[in-house]
Amino acid sequence: MRISSCLSFSYFKSLFSTLSSPSRSSRFYSSSSRNQSTKTHSVRPSPRPALGPKSPASYYASLLQSCGVQKAIEPGKQLHARIWQMGLGFNPLLATKLINLYCVCNSLINAHLLFDRISKRSLFLWNVMIRGYAWNGPYEVAISLYYQMQDYGFVPDKFTFPFVLKACSALSAMEEGKKIHEHVIGAGLETDVFVGAALIDMYAKCGCVVSAQQVFDKMVERDVVCWNSMLAAYSQNGQPDDCLSLCREMAYAGVNPTEGTLVISISASADSVLLPQGKELHGYSWRHGFGLNDRVKTALVDMYAKCGSVHVARSLFELLKEKRVVSWNAMISGYAMHGHANQALDLFKEMKEIALLDHITFVGVLAACSQVGCLIKGKMYFRSMLSDYIIRPTVQHYTCMIDLLGHCGHLEEAYNLIMEMRVEPDAGVWGALLHSCKIHGNVELGELALRKLVELEPDNGGNYVILSNMYAQAGKWEGVARLRDVMMDRGLKKSIACSWIEVRNKVHAFSSEDTSHPESEAIYAELKRIGKLMKEAGYAPQIGSVFHDVEDDEKADMVCGHSERLAIAYGLISTALGSRLLIIKNLRVCEDCHVAIKFISKITKREISIRDVNRYHHFKDGLCSCGDFW
Repeated sequence: MRISSCLSFSYFKSLFSTLSSPSRSSRFYSSSSRNQSTKTHSVRPSPRPALGPKSPASYYASLLQSCGVQKAIEPGKQLHARIWQMGLGFNPLLATKLINLYCVCNSLINAHLLFDRISKRSLFLWNVMIRGYAWNGPYEVAISLYYQMQDYGFVPDKFTFPFVLKACSALSAMEEGKKIHEHVIGAGLETDVFVGAALIDMYAKCGCVVSAQQVFDKMVERDVVCWNSMLAAYSQNGQPDDCLSLCREMAYAGVNPTEGTLVISISASADSVLLPQGKELHGYSWRHGFGLNDRVKTALVDMYAKCGSVHVARSLFELLKEKRVVSWNAMISGYAMHGHANQALDLFKEMKEIALLDHITFVGVLAACSQVGCLIKGKMYFRSMLSDYIIRPTVQHYTCMIDLLGHCGHLEEAYNLIMEMRVEPDAGVWGALLHSCKIHGNVELGELALRKLVELEPDNGGNYVILSNMYAQAGKWEGVARLRDVMMDRGLKKSIACSWIEVRNKVHAFSSEDTSHPESEAIYAELKRIGKLMKEAGYAPQIGSVFHDVEDDEKADMVCGHSERLAIAYGLISTALGSRLLIIKNLRVCEDCHVAIKFISKITKREISIRDVNRYHHFKDGLCSCGDFW
């Protein structure tokens, strides 16, 4: 058997010449053939001993090591054939190198076939196989090999545990991960930095942040990987404030950040909509030499867009050396969130010419169409996903289309699209239909959507509230009472509306008709003052947004005490004249507050930005960026 000449002869020639050269490259050495340092004599150096000929196994081991580093699978396969021809197919050193090569090249079938034929397996070899499956899957095989290894009498070491825990992370296999954690404790390796980081990551992927924190707290020595794992645990599980707090603790501990540290922390600022903290991290990244790092800058693009500074996001986007797909997607989604559909679609056209598109790209494009009611364009882009780009619609794409069709009043078409979906509709899809039914007062279809939502998320009281409000709009108070009784019987509660404003690096939270703030009297006095000016300017309360069977005067008082208005009033009395206000709300802005804030922006000559659960509203000079379509 000969090595095929069609595969680069020069490749092998260069490797062999390197091995036989007096100045051998250190990266081709095996661990058993490193040069030993020469001893010196007091008078003159002793002569260097002559090097004997290197064994064939050592030469091939070096070649396989090189193939593994370069992930050169085809030359590696030919070397395997040559080794087999020479009768060295089961040489322990060469077999280990071959299995490692196949694993790093994701050729696990070949790796496993060879592994199964080796009678004397080392712990290192077991670890190589477990690592291969932990990286590439099937992840269940990595866990199975872990237990098989112990059945063969091997004891897992500090390299085994990170690999098998990675497999548990990929499967979100909490119970299996807990068992392995017990083995880690038995081996006395819980405080090892690599094992600890793997445990933190496993618990984070399984949504158990408390357990991840306990592992982190027990670690005596923490390297930057451990810190990053804990930061990610908070960020990935909806605790961005804890992530930012830990980032500050990490800085105080004198641990130098990595690219991952900054990307995770900046993303946490974006999720919390905390622009000052995001700006602080922006400066921190520059001071630590990451000013030209495109991954960090892409995270900043996303952060500035989500925190209301879409123009700053675009400026950073233009400064990127290499615009990757994730960078384009962040900018398109940022424009969509702010209702800037034209800018989003123009950027999409530009992206098509120079970058690959993925399913996230189309989520941003369809969301942009949905925010402003571009029905024709939305339908066109939805069709082109599969026909032009071979991207099958996911639940996210369908949700955007249901929202677009429903907002435009095409409720039956939206329902028919749900019936035609090639994936199972989730709560987001039915929730989009329910919201659209509320906008257009379609009680019958709204009841159907609610029944589906109750099946999918029976403990979400917000869905009942939406239908209850629809009944109230239609004057069906018996329906309101019936749903209220159902919620009481099931122990469900309405989500409390809250709004936040950050003033002088301190976040102030308000709920509806809240009087707990230390400056509550001044806040309500400002609301009264502004209310009088609004009335003189022609404002009349939109009491249809209050779904209670009470008198109109009482309804008017209720809408004036909504949480976003309290936050705005506090901002007006606490910030400089003419400065912009940014308010975050956990629910959708109601119709009356939307009208009222337009009046407030004109009277006070302020730009007021509200980020609700769906999007941004930018109010200026009596107008809103959404064009009253939301």
